[in-house]
Amino acid sequence: MRIAKMRRVMDTNTAIRTLLAVRRIVDAARLSASAGNQQLWHFIVVTDPEMLRKLGAAMRTGPYVAGAPLAIAVAIPKGNEYAVSDASRAIQSMMLTAWSDGVGSNWVGFRPMPSVSALLGVPDDLEVLAVVPFGYPETTIGRGKKKRKPLGEVAHRERFGQPYK
Repeated sequence: MRIAKMRRVMDTNTAIRTLLAVRRIVDAARLSASAGNQQLWHFIVVTDPEMLRKLGAAMRTGPYVAGAPLAIAVAIPKGNEYAVSDASRAIQSMMLTAWSDGVGSNWVGFRPMPSVSALLGVPDDLEVLAVVPFGYPETTIGRGKKKRKPLGEVAHRERFGQPYK
């Protein structure tokens, strides 16, 4: 997904809407369910254009992070069996909240990402699970048709192998 670079000069309404969207996105992650309410996540909100450029250079699967107006890195404790699941739910919450505000996003990378951790100053007992860039899409999104397997190939009724219809 191509994300439009934020214009350097914004009108007041766009600036307010953007700031509110960022707050809602991060808050949606914070409010996500977590196993035992441990809340094992940390969210590093990056808006500095130079840091975004460096993140993009460090991301082998998402160099377009460099052009996003916002990216959120999600860090989790190393070796915790619940952390990946909980942080994944938080990422999904961020992405859905952003989408509801007309902001596009994408999951980039997967742990471990030591160069990203070092760049962001993440402590050694944590690791970056993913980086999620956000921005207003350059083109209308959501109009295409996803290439997905038919429901009958991935959903089963009562037991594996019994088609769900």
